[in-house]
Amino acid sequence: MTFKAIIVAGGSGTRSGGRKQWMPLAGKSVLSWSLEAFENTSASQVVIVVPEDDVAKARAKFPNATVTPGGGTRAQSVQAGLKALNAAGDDIVMIHDAARPLLTAPIIESLLSRMQTARAVILALPLTDSLKKTEQKIIIDAPSREHLWRAQTPQVFRYGDIVRAYQTWPSDQEPTDDAIVADHAGIRVEVIEGSMRLHKLTYKEDFELLEALIMSETQTQMRVGQGFDAHRWGDGESVWLCGVEIPHDKTLIGHSDADAGLHALTDAILGAVGLGDIGDHFPPTDPQWKGASSDVFLKHAATLVRQKGGRLVNVDVTLICERPKVKPHRKAMRARLSEILSLPIDCISVKATTTEKMGFTGREEGLAAQAICLIEMPVVRA
Repeated sequence: MTFKAIIVAGGSGTRSGGRKQWMPLAGKSVLSWSLEAFENTSASQVVIVVPEDDVAKARAKFPNATVTPGGGTRAQSVQAGLKALNAAGDDIVMIHDAARPLLTAPIIESLLSRMQTARAVILALPLTDSLKKTEQKIIIDAPSREHLWRAQTPQVFRYGDIVRAYQTWPSDQEPTDDAIVADHAGIRVEVIEGSMRLHKLTYKEDFELLEALIMSETQTQMRVGQGFDAHRWGDGESVWLCGVEIPHDKTLIGHSDADAGLHALTDAILGAVGLGDIGDHFPPTDPQWKGASSDVFLKHAATLVRQKGGRLVNVDVTLICERPKVKPHRKAMRARLSEILSLPIDCISVKATTTEKMGFTGREEGLAAQAICLIEMPVVRA
């Protein structure tokens, strides 16, 4: 059974600290979760409703979806989504809030199955908590929770029904959801039991709850990566190490800024997730990387980890040189790595050692760095 879907993602997200539709959740944006769920079903069209100033961003990120600007309220955004659909009459339309990202294909299929005999269907969970009515925070009543449900999305309707229902809804009232609009128009709305996975993202703490749920459902493995880099000394007045510029009577020679610490750490991260090395992603033959700041390389590697659903656990960098002295700059280096990787500072180590005047580092011909990292990755089954 084919259908069409609307994902409402037009809110400002003030209670969650920003536009939550773009916030990361276990390695991908909140909005991406819902869209991918619909892409794995028989949906013939998916409309994404976003704030007007996010339209260009959404169209670039989701080229296979129809993107349209929303309104000042959720109801206005839903109606904008309905107008953007290529639908008519008895076409089935699912309306879903992006703030409920853990939608699955089986949930969608259960709704479609019920729509074979129903005019409209919503997901809901029966209330399990005891209810209290208060005045000035004093309990004055305990209403029965029997027959009470917590509505979720998606909510499913016939296209013609929900369009007409919104046309008859009082313009001076904001509906709590689409089901109440349909009910007001005399449409019989049936309920099937929803899922705790469809918990709504409202506050920052909700992100932690859903990420914990995702991790509990995902088998993971720990991966270790290691990296090594070395550069020759040349004439100069400063050197970049682990993202910090240090005054020195020499500088390191390289195609970019020759930050051996960041290069070694970038290689360690890329190696842990099986994505080659820094030269594969930023070839030294490419003139655009001439003199580039190496934090670009490290940020790229960290982004690739997140895109694969991974999580950096900790990193450890060792700088090998006679000079300059690293210890006075270690705190700044750890802080800079923390900023680049979005990792707590206590998960970052920077150390230094010498080779007791032996070898090329001992003769001060160059500086070397080695790095190691631990990454938690989801298990991908073939």
